[in-house]
Amino acid sequence: MPKGYLTTHVLNTAMGIPGAGIRISAYQIFDGERLLRAEMTTNDDGRTDSPILPEGNFPEGSYELEFHVGDYIRQHFPEQGEPFFETIPVPFNSQDGDAHYHIPLLLSPFGYSTYRGS
Repeated sequence: MPKGYLTTHVLNTAMGIPGAGIRISAYQIFDGERLLRAEMTTNDDGRTDSPILPEGNFPEGSYELEFHVGDYIRQHFPEQGEPFFETIPVPFNSQDGDAHYHIPLLLSPFGYSTYRGS
């Protein structure tokens, strides 16, 4: 059984605080079709309380994390009106079923970045 697992966290880089209360959907991609595998919400530290896809449930393949940031941006940046981003999709490939993949999101009202963390 594969031992790899998937985690994330969200940081609000404009305010220097964790991105708490952001819903995240995890999809596995098969032949261009997205299969919902998990949904979680970030805690007060901007992380999920457990891995999004735990050990034994994260085989090699194509995935996408979708960060539902619209409500968070409305709450923290009301002066901007409607958010520039409603959702942020982050597609990636898992090439090692025994590895820990950590995909964080650094968020501001008009931009974001992501990377494979540790």
